Amino acid sequence: MQENLFLYNSLSRKKEKFTAIKPPFVGMYVCGPTVYGDAHLGHARPAITFDLLFRYFQHIGYKVRYVRNITDVGHLESDADQGEDKIAKKAKLEQVEPMEIAQFYSDRYHRDMDKLNVLRPSIEPRASGHIIEQIELTQKIIDAGYAYVSNGSVYFDVEKYNQKYNYGKLSGRILEDLYSNTRQLDGQDEKRNSFDFALWKNASPEHIMRWNSPWGQGFPGWHAECSAMGHKYLGEKFDIHGGGMDLLFPHHECEIAQNTIAVGENSINYWVHNNMITINGQKMGKSLGNFITLDELFTGANKVLEKAYSPMTIRFFILQAHYRSTLDFSNEALQAAEKGLARLLKGVETLQGLKPSKENNFDAEKFRQDCYDAMNDDLNSPILISNLFEGLKTINSVATGSEKIDEKNLNILKETYNTFLFNVLGLKLENEDAGNNEMLEDVVNMVLNLRLSAKEKKDWATSDFIRDELTKIGIKVKDTKEGFEWEI
Repeated sequence: MQENLFLYNSLSRKKEKFTAIKPPFVGMYVCGPTVYGDAHLGHARPAITFDLLFRYFQHIGYKVRYVRNITDVGHLESDADQGEDKIAKKAKLEQVEPMEIAQFYSDRYHRDMDKLNVLRPSIEPRASGHIIEQIELTQKIIDAGYAYVSNGSVYFDVEKYNQKYNYGKLSGRILEDLYSNTRQLDGQDEKRNSFDFALWKNASPEHIMRWNSPWGQGFPGWHAECSAMGHKYLGEKFDIHGGGMDLLFPHHECEIAQNTIAVGENSINYWVHNNMITINGQKMGKSLGNFITLDELFTGANKVLEKAYSPMTIRFFILQAHYRSTLDFSNEALQAAEKGLARLLKGVETLQGLKPSKENNFDAEKFRQDCYDAMNDDLNSPILISNLFEGLKTINSVATGSEKIDEKNLNILKETYNTFLFNVLGLKLENEDAGNNEMLEDVVNMVLNLRLSAKEKKDWATSDFIRDELTKIGIKVKDTKEGFEWEI
């Protein structure tokens, strides 16, 4: 099966036959979360997309080193290297250390990913733990003559790079257009050109997160972290770099420029990007304020939600669309996914109870091949799911006696559903424990809403009593501007 997989390469803008650099080893790097807030539905899509690829690679016999980073430093509020570090800003607001923010939201991200049955990556490095590697990368680029120091910051010289290489080959941007469409921003006079990007930023006196470097105290640029960590764990050349389509420019474009200078070539064979989740036609994200957190989806605690949705419903909803297509959120779509998943799981339950016959009307080997063909065609999960629904017709016909299936074909059919529904798509039965967990969340949220009401009435005694009693049973409550957060 290894020789049949085709993936869409964002760099060549076409499907290409996947060929590993060192088979059966595959190196895959995916841009992970910036941990300054709860994961939302938009974060679930890249996690599930690359979990699907990770699972399928393993199924067809590859040994995969999957690296997914955590951005806990260097991601400023603006892609133009301006503004505060997102995590440092949150730390100031909450009067805690930045790494407390990073740890708190990393833990919550992992909790949500576990619920979605997203496998943990092989390695999950943090940007703050790889400052030395980012300084070394920056020095390499300076030594090669493609970066310059200005007021303690280091910037990549995009114009010089473009004279020999093509800046914009991933995103399709043209440097001349960037000239005409960018303006000189306040505070950017230290750059030679407004589209030059920071490899290292000088830390202002009030900046919390800072490290010593050859250029003074500062912190790494956002784009440098992925190049440095990718090369450390996967080598100078590796198979796949993935992430959301919103990272094409400037993040991944800048990575290609850095890699080209640091190692002498674009070091990644396949660039793979998932498309966005939209709500009312707009990209869902923190910057637009139109996001729904995964916790809200699981509990129903958002005014746009008609009800709570289980993690497997969310996963199935995302897998029903091809990873490169946009996916628009609606309650109707989620409820349809819920019903569709229930049908599939009911069909699998019926399948397990089928008895073989001596006669046979069903070609299970062709059915299995159709499922592989769907996955080999750029991870076409919608076609795979359509095939699995089509197979339900046979399952139900055999159950009612109108079709016959022999032992060999029945075993292949069972193995195919187990492989693709559970192992590859990563779906699972949501058992009673999951139901009990949802009930616990509902009860705790109800109690904390009562506490919120008591606080609004300045009934401090009741408010403190509820918090203290929850603490005694192991539930930690944290007050926020929006209301409350809690964890076990």
